[in-house]
Amino acid sequence: MKHYLSIKDIDALPNWVSEAKNLKKNPTSYKELGQRKTICLLFFNNSLRTRLSTQKAAMNLGMDVMVMNFGKEGWALEFEDGTIMNQGTSEHIKEAAQVVSQYCDIVAIRAFASLKDKKKDEAEEVLSGFTKYASVPVVNMESSVGHPLQALADAITLKENNTKRKPKVVLSWAPHPKALPHAVANSFVEMMQLQDAEFVITHPKGYELNPEITKNSTIEYDQAKALQNADFVYVKNWSSYSDYGKVLHQDSDWMMTKEKLGAAKFMHCLPVRRNVVVEDAVLDSNQSLVIEQANNRTYAAQIVLKKILENK
Repeated sequence: MKHYLSIKDIDALPNWVSEAKNLKKNPTSYKELGQRKTICLLFFNNSLRTRLSTQKAAMNLGMDVMVMNFGKEGWALEFEDGTIMNQGTSEHIKEAAQVVSQYCDIVAIRAFASLKDKKKDEAEEVLSGFTKYASVPVVNMESSVGHPLQALADAITLKENNTKRKPKVVLSWAPHPKALPHAVANSFVEMMQLQDAEFVITHPKGYELNPEITKNSTIEYDQAKALQNADFVYVKNWSSYSDYGKVLHQDSDWMMTKEKLGAAKFMHCLPVRRNVVVEDAVLDSNQSLVIEQANNRTYAAQIVLKKILENK
């Protein structure tokens, strides 16, 4: 594997999940693999779990880690070819990606969607630019349209907590005061399409995700109906895709409650707004898997880095 850009870069999800679970038992068992290797983590947006878990994963593998908050510390980058750079941008991605490549063996990028220009967001300017011009492997730490490290951690969490041959997993939209990207939901859908599970997406009308991603997945607009007999409920907000980046309405009735959850396990990528997205009674219960998911972020990142290092 050269790069890890989307969940589609996983050749066999069950095998990766199994390997990640084994890594949890002895996290430093491959420490020699990354010795004298360096990973550079470039953050164009804020992070807590992604930064710390990816850094921890690299350290478990013996790697040296460099971190740069590029959005605040780096030069403003230009991505268009042939542009006359007489305005706000100071450095072209062509030079930036090649320079960074000289300093590290793997570069990991985090760059959110703007939610203003769908075409530009889906072009993945930052991630695609580094992938095109960098001479080292690139890892997606969340981009405009995907968060494959989170989705892999979610797959590990599901495997560890599932007791049924074919569980029912529901992805439920929830209200949020801000317009949020589609990346986590997109990658979770793509991951679930690789699972042997009954998978249902539920959201108010107008919040349909990209149909090219949801394709054959079941969509149910009645949240109560969707949640019936659920084993796992993954709650996440996202803005409108068709009316791109817009918050169409704030429907507090979609907040996840203990009553709605029933006997299901609760999942969320974090951070989460308490008593807006989900009530305290859910987060503070033993049905909540959010801390386990956050822990599994380390091993999701570690299996990705291990695969890349073994291929170098």
